[in-house]
Amino acid sequence: MILSCHEIKKSFGDKEVLKNITFHINEHEKAAIIGNNGAGKTTLFHIIQKELEPDSGTLSIKKDATVGYLAQVQNYIDDHSVMEELLDAKRDVIEMEEKIRLMEDEMKKLTGNELETLMNRYHELLHLFDLSGGYTYKSDIQGILRGLNFPESDFAKSVLKLSGGERTRLSLGRILLTAPDLILLDEPTNYLDIASVTWLENYLINIKSAVLLVSHDRYFINRIVSKTIEIEDGKSLMFDGNYEDFIVKKEVRKASLLSAYEKQQKEIKHQKEVIDTLRSFNREKSIKRADSRQHMLDKMEVIEKPVEEKIDMGLDFHLNKESGNDVLSVKNISKSYGERTLFSDVSFEIKKGEHVALIGANGTGKTNILKIINGIISPDCGEIALGSNVEIGYFDQQSAVLSDVKTVFEEISDTYPKMTETEIRNTMAAFLFRGDEVFAKISTLSGGERGRVVLAKLMLSGANFLILDEPTNHLDMISKEILENALNAFPGTLFYVSHDRYFINRTAERILCLEGGRVTSYLGDYDYYLEKSSQLNSNSANTNPVSSNGSSGNKTNDFSSDGKADWQKSKAEQAAKRKLENQIKKIEEEISVLETSLSDLEIKMNDPDIATNSVKLQEVCREHTEKKQLLDEKMAVWEELLLSEES
Repeated sequence: MILSCHEIKKSFGDKEVLKNITFHINEHEKAAIIGNNGAGKTTLFHIIQKELEPDSGTLSIKKDATVGYLAQVQNYIDDHSVMEELLDAKRDVIEMEEKIRLMEDEMKKLTGNELETLMNRYHELLHLFDLSGGYTYKSDIQGILRGLNFPESDFAKSVLKLSGGERTRLSLGRILLTAPDLILLDEPTNYLDIASVTWLENYLINIKSAVLLVSHDRYFINRIVSKTIEIEDGKSLMFDGNYEDFIVKKEVRKASLLSAYEKQQKEIKHQKEVIDTLRSFNREKSIKRADSRQHMLDKMEVIEKPVEEKIDMGLDFHLNKESGNDVLSVKNISKSYGERTLFSDVSFEIKKGEHVALIGANGTGKTNILKIINGIISPDCGEIALGSNVEIGYFDQQSAVLSDVKTVFEEISDTYPKMTETEIRNTMAAFLFRGDEVFAKISTLSGGERGRVVLAKLMLSGANFLILDEPTNHLDMISKEILENALNAFPGTLFYVSHDRYFINRTAERILCLEGGRVTSYLGDYDYYLEKSSQLNSNSANTNPVSSNGSSGNKTNDFSSDGKADWQKSKAEQAAKRKLENQIKKIEEEISVLETSLSDLEIKMNDPDIATNSVKLQEVCREHTEKKQLLDEKMAVWEELLLSEES
């Protein structure tokens, strides 16, 4: 074991942030801490780093273990170059190398015993130099810099001139290079494009260090970790497995807790009824028995009712008008800034109802394409054409302007004055603003909460073509799931830029990859894109992509005959998958209603007024039998659907 946290507590004033944090990390283990924004994840990291003292609890780190910590904000003082910053991390190896060279020069001057003694020391140092990565550190540095998207032209750049994102990437590179025994990473995928995140995943999977990371990137967590620690309401829960395993195990745990809670509540109710009955006899013996039962009831450890975050949207999207089948046509557009060409001769089309993701490395021009479509900037050449009745709703981080003096409720009501208070409350509840939270000032909201307000306004706009630029930035996991459900329920057309591969998998049915100044189309989700792009790269000599208008050339879109067959197969598979998922969701809702109804009937059956009335009891029992039989039938269908989903 390299790290152990036991009953860690931390408060700031009256706010209890961490109530009971208990978990451990073994040597070489990879683990993730997850939780909503404000759950206390970064506070916990500061405690592990001993930058903060816990109010109580114990923290243990293995003796002599080295720890590397990547914070969200990095500051540099010395005017090093990018290369010098990483060379400095290998100062001990460089000093060994210099000492080896001096010893080699010294050996030329010595003979006899002096030479033999020096040679022994020399070979010992060479062995240590080898173990410390002395023969590979230069190539390691270059590999890390390139993997984290630093071009060679930036190697000599001053660290003081780096952007915030570049500083974070460089600090991450230094940590990876030193390979401490325990690596703490706070949102390491921020500022990384998909290629860099993929490189980082592979690096962390193969590194010997134990890794504890905080991240909202569910795809990243899935690939790396074997343990997931959730912080909820200041308490921690530890699950073996990655994010997908965590989701399944948490649902099982919640169902078990809910069953135990309901069972205990029935027992408490029964005991109270017995106590009341005993007291009503008003006899000394009965009162003593009632007191004894009450004492036992008071000592009972009451199970808290599990908190269930309802994220079913329940939104009824209203489009101002239906668009035509042809929503967007992009023909031969190009964009350059000075001598730098972002992209050239790009063409693609988007049809009504499609959900399309635009991906690519940072700096390839993805946001520029969105801005060109929205008329914010102009292309150097080419044409953009919108279809009939197309209304655009556009979201980007810069244009997401909210009034700090308004409340959440006022932001919606001022924008959509015809909405009733009930409609506004229902909508904002779907975006996790409940009760008095709708009257919170915009100025008090976190970045993720502000993003949810902007997205709610956008979803209510009635636009039939949504264009989104990095919509999941600053959103925690539950907010991302809300957005995913909303977009999947959206009846219009969707086009967005994102680096969030999990989000893309859940919401996109077609991928446009911008690479090398060209766009390639893949008809499927992100995993399908990975599979197909890998096949293309390995068989590029035999592949002849065609453009969207059917002509061959550099503008690569869907593949000819084989690609069309793949597309048709993929579309059919996705349609069948969506249909099956909808069937499962519908029957699960029906099962839930039946289970609630059966529970209500069981309560009635125990009601003294009904239990002593044979006619009423018979009616309730008959209804209970009918609904139990219907529930069994629904459960059988549900099991068949689940088996179909797994096959």
